[in-house]
Amino acid sequence: MPDPRDPRPLIGEPLSLDLLNTRWRGTPVNDLLTDVAGYEIWLASAGLTERCPADAAGLEAVRTTRSAIGELVRAAEEQRPAELAALNEVLRHGRLRRELTEAGPVETVEVDSPEWLAAWLAADDYLGLLRQGAHRIKACAHPTCILHFFDTSQNGRRRWCSMAVCGNRAKAARHYDKVTTR
Repeated sequence: MPDPRDPRPLIGEPLSLDLLNTRWRGTPVNDLLTDVAGYEIWLASAGLTERCPADAAGLEAVRTTRSAIGELVRAAEEQRPAELAALNEVLRHGRLRRELTEAGPVETVEVDSPEWLAAWLAADDYLGLLRQGAHRIKACAHPTCILHFFDTSQNGRRRWCSMAVCGNRAKAARHYDKVTTR
């Protein structure tokens, strides 16, 4: 169930895009991650409150990661070395340790300091989305929307972050243009 304190218009995307969507349309642009309280809301929404401290250092780490992911998503076709380096720098703060235990295979995330856990998880999630299909990481087609989503539709033709919001705005605008040009 969504956290009632979470003001974002689109939640529930994969972790990396959910982090990217902590900024959304407004004048000025709305930003959930302006303070530790907003960071705590995002951690709760992502189910990370038990694993990640909600402190200023963690906030700075996720803001760094959000910036790195945002640059890569915006430059999807031509990823330059500086953009790759920014995400790789985040990834250097952690690793995935795999072991075979009596209970079976176990994967454990290890980070060099606790404030990097949420940031590292988001960066690692972004790599997972790239493996699934970079072409399915999309920006909303509405001209004023800055949200992103992972297109899981069968044909890969999803255009809107939300059909109820941005899709409806586009339909209403087309209808208005059609009616007023008669």
